[in-house]
Amino acid sequence: MTEPQHTTRLPPDPEAYDSVRAQHARARGLSAPYIAGGRDPDPETGHREERFYVRLLVLMVVAIVFGGFVVGFVIAFLQASGS
Repeated sequence: MTEPQHTTRLPPDPEAYDSVRAQHARARGLSAPYIAGGRDPDPETGHREERFYVRLLVLMVVAIVFGGFVVGFVIAFLQASGS
């Protein structure tokens, strides 16, 4: 698995700049006309990144659980052979 790259730059949208949300953001002193929770202009990139991290999370959980079984079997085998 490779980590997704963020190379897409979207052009500025004059209509979005004049939107009510952008005006409220500027009134609050934000450096850019953006309020969290807005519309994502490129949702596929975000979905691809989320799929990558979900796969990574599942892989890590499986590795931790499987590693616990392996360690348990090794300890049990060493105790049985040492007695």
